[in-house]
Amino acid sequence: MSTRVMILAAGKGTRMGADVPKPLVKIAGRAMIEHLLDSIHDSEIDPKPIVIIAPDLTEDFADICRDDRCEFAIQQEQLGTGHAVQSAREVVNGAETIIILYGDHPFISPELITSLQELHTKGSSTITMITTRVPNFKDDYSVFTSWSRILRDGSGKVLGDVQVKDATEEQLKIKEVNPCLFAFRAEWLWEHLPEVKNKNASKEYYLTDLIAMAVEEGEEIVTTLAKPFEVVGINTKEELARAEKIFG
Repeated sequence: MSTRVMILAAGKGTRMGADVPKPLVKIAGRAMIEHLLDSIHDSEIDPKPIVIIAPDLTEDFADICRDDRCEFAIQQEQLGTGHAVQSAREVVNGAETIIILYGDHPFISPELITSLQELHTKGSSTITMITTRVPNFKDDYSVFTSWSRILRDGSGKVLGDVQVKDATEEQLKIKEVNPCLFAFRAEWLWEHLPEVKNKNASKEYYLTDLIAMAVEEGEEIVTTLAKPFEVVGINTKEELARAEKIFG
């Protein structure tokens, strides 16, 4: 079963005061996306992952994709994660499984990528998700406060996720959160992505809306658990400083 890996990398580095795109901000002397690319290559799942960028960033990322290390897909407008994935459809060449990662997640290990892919392809799930559990939302774990909470029924079946702004007080106490890292059955993904709507404050098309669609249709969703700081993104100067300490 063929698998392609997509890396969403159109984010800006403005909150970190950077003059380069966020995935190119350096940690331990290298762009954070390079740490992720190393892990993907070490997993041997996709020798040439697809990096999805804005049209004006091709030159910025040219050195990252040297020696056929990756290939580009262009997201003409930044209209959300669902739109970004749709922008890369023509590049996947008929892959049966699509894995979605983010260019500002430098700590993801080859083992985690492999476990996601193996869990997805050995079963019959439509969506396989990485989730993580935190002990609390204090101190170092405060970065996870804004992450959506995973909703399950009494048997542990995924019912969806809820954004913090839409969560009840009880739901906010849930300590299993969603880093938005997925493997999709490609046929189902391409069929349903056009159905995602942008009825939200940002007017963007969110990949996470596919979870609710799958639940509504009775599709199988399975999860694998990661350590919290393996799946954390880097968005602020404070998070960048903490990342330097971890790599150091």
